[in-house]
Amino acid sequence: MNKREDTRTPEDRCCLVAVIFFILGLGTLLPWNFFMTASMYFNNRLNTSEWRNGTITTRKEYYFNNWMTLLSQLPLLLFTLLNSFLYQRISERMRIAGSLVFILILFILTAVLVKVPMEEDRFFSVTMATIWFINSFGAVLQGSLFGLVGLLPQRYSAIFMSGQGLAGTFAALAMIFAIASEADSETAALGYFITPCVGTLVTLISYMLLPRLKFGRFYLDSKSKNYELAMSSELLPTDAVEGCEKTDDLSNSSVANGNPIKGANCVSEDEGCKQAFLPLQTENASTQKSSVLEVFKKIWVMAFCVTFVFTVTLSVFPAVTVDVKTVYGGHWERYFIPVFCFLIFNMMDFIGRTSTLKLKWPPKESRLFPALVVSRLIFVPLLMMCNVQERHTLPVFFSNDAAFAAIMVFFSGSSGYFVCLSMTYAPQLVEPKDAETAGALMTFFLALGLSLGAALSFPLRFLV
Repeated sequence: MNKREDTRTPEDRCCLVAVIFFILGLGTLLPWNFFMTASMYFNNRLNTSEWRNGTITTRKEYYFNNWMTLLSQLPLLLFTLLNSFLYQRISERMRIAGSLVFILILFILTAVLVKVPMEEDRFFSVTMATIWFINSFGAVLQGSLFGLVGLLPQRYSAIFMSGQGLAGTFAALAMIFAIASEADSETAALGYFITPCVGTLVTLISYMLLPRLKFGRFYLDSKSKNYELAMSSELLPTDAVEGCEKTDDLSNSSVANGNPIKGANCVSEDEGCKQAFLPLQTENASTQKSSVLEVFKKIWVMAFCVTFVFTVTLSVFPAVTVDVKTVYGGHWERYFIPVFCFLIFNMMDFIGRTSTLKLKWPPKESRLFPALVVSRLIFVPLLMMCNVQERHTLPVFFSNDAAFAAIMVFFSGSSGYFVCLSMTYAPQLVEPKDAETAGALMTFFLALGLSLGAALSFPLRFLV
């Protein structure tokens, strides 16, 4: 009786595990969002002007936004691919905790560099290297956590991705507060980059607390056998095992004594024992994980959807949208991009992700789902025809700030909604034993979409 009580699914008291996975989701995207939102700071340090021959000239154009996007997503793609196939070779604790420690160190380095004078080319190289390595560790962290949350009930995947959606809002608000502080640029930038240091430290502490919660241990501890013991006790009671052992002994003694009648009876009883053991044998066989290819065949539609969503999103955000200019001057000009580009995008992305907790439409079997994902392609020309400066070819059709804001609302809301649905649906299409593999594969295709979008941002920006 006590054994049955020990193996009963515990409750997530005070939703502590849900809160922890929300924080973990937020922590996975802090590197990408804090570097992206700080584009004004980096561009000011890189694209400086000098006085030469009586005129002000710009030294060099670094195209920071494009390179930042590309070098953030390429290591994400590479390390996510390795994480999909090699996650069993390195322990989960080492992958997650180790990645968070290195991300924290690189954020501290970035904060220190705010106060260090440096020549522009060297600063650009150091920044690009930091972006490469911090997103490499972020890829390992994200893939591991997607696989981990796939072992829990479905709603935890949506909670985790809602946390990811809030990471951008967190970064945008940090930038707005830094601008509003009216401090000098160095002090404001230092305060801005200290914020993700604190956020990453809180994420690390939250992860270390997860195994201490009973609900978390039940689902996540690889050494715990509670679930298997519960299933075994339901499928094969102890008295059945003892009965079979006794029958086997009688059968052996009957053969030894040459008693045909006992032998016949034992054959019949032995068949009953085989029937008793059959569910247990089936359960043991079903615990063997499917191959990566077998899992992919079941989730390829969701893999395509998450890839396409991020390809469309990253092709214009932030490389194109960050160069949209307001038609109003004055003090508002400093807040225009942080509010209309980053804050609106991240808030609506968060709302889109969170809405999947209550609304899941279209269903995962519907052909309408991938069709709606593909329809998001319309946002690319719409955003390119906003008031992007400098322009080369395309005319401006949406010069008003309100038009740009409206397009961003639907663009970002649909991005968060369809990404979260795709990532939530994928583990449901496979057996529970393959949930971690499905989560790791979906993370790879998520990274593939980000990389494709980042690569497309170069020609699309030049086309404007």
